[in-house]
Amino acid sequence: MVALPVKTREMHNHHIDSTVWNDIDFRDDDIVIATYAKSGTSWMQQIVSQLIFQGQEGLPVAEMSPWVDLRVPPKEVKLPVIAAQTHRRFLKTHLPVDALVFSDKAKYLYIGRDARDVMWSLHNHHATANGAWYDALNNTPGRVGPEIGKPPESTVEYFTHWLDNDGAPFWPYWENVRSWWALRDLANVKLIHFADLKRDLPGQIRDIAAFLDIELVPDTMDSILHHCSFNYMKENASDSVPLGGAFWDGGAKTFIHKGTNGRWRDQLGADVSERYLARAERELGRDCARWLAEGSVG
Repeated sequence: MVALPVKTREMHNHHIDSTVWNDIDFRDDDIVIATYAKSGTSWMQQIVSQLIFQGQEGLPVAEMSPWVDLRVPPKEVKLPVIAAQTHRRFLKTHLPVDALVFSDKAKYLYIGRDARDVMWSLHNHHATANGAWYDALNNTPGRVGPEIGKPPESTVEYFTHWLDNDGAPFWPYWENVRSWWALRDLANVKLIHFADLKRDLPGQIRDIAAFLDIELVPDTMDSILHHCSFNYMKENASDSVPLGGAFWDGGAKTFIHKGTNGRWRDQLGADVSERYLARAERELGRDCARWLAEGSVG
């Protein structure tokens, strides 16, 4: 039997202030969507919003589902907004479990994705960020640690630096995946893989609905699937992206970029890819590393 985890540390950097979670008053039906960045977070927020609101059109998902541990805006602003929400809350985190306040009242959805796919998406996210993004992260009072700077043009160089420097310039990856994998047998935790969402979105949505104790109203699945499709989310990206995409050149549609896996295959050398896979197995163990690379099948 897996014991409920207890918070043992705080995590701070240019993006994150984990102390915000210390003052969350959990409700019995709260949902927490957890990922490492660019692992399918916005997609899962869209799926959950569609389940809660039974396929409604035009939901302002980014506003409805705040990233709790993002330090901008500060918790003095963010916490009253979260407390005032009257719908079933679905909150976002990028924290590893030991830096998160874990509640037995909430249900947790953790989305995994191969880090090679993560980093190809994250490089686009970082490379298209504009001056307002850098100003908010680097100059808002309360930042702990170094500023975040501009990325190299090469995605391969970006990936290699990230791999060799424990997640820099963002935050550690292995501890994030490892901490959630350890909770996979808890009744209020469900692990989902980005590749499985791509392979069988209807089946995954049904499983998520069952986990969240949400009854799918007849005749809503077509609407839910349409609203959770990449094309719909791209066309309505301003609903899914913080501040409507104001922090990225090209706006929200830049944030919702490709939605695909495997873009690294024609660019990342076999030696670096093999080094990544070997590192994954050392850090995570064989079963978790296989899941991370392939999802539930393969």
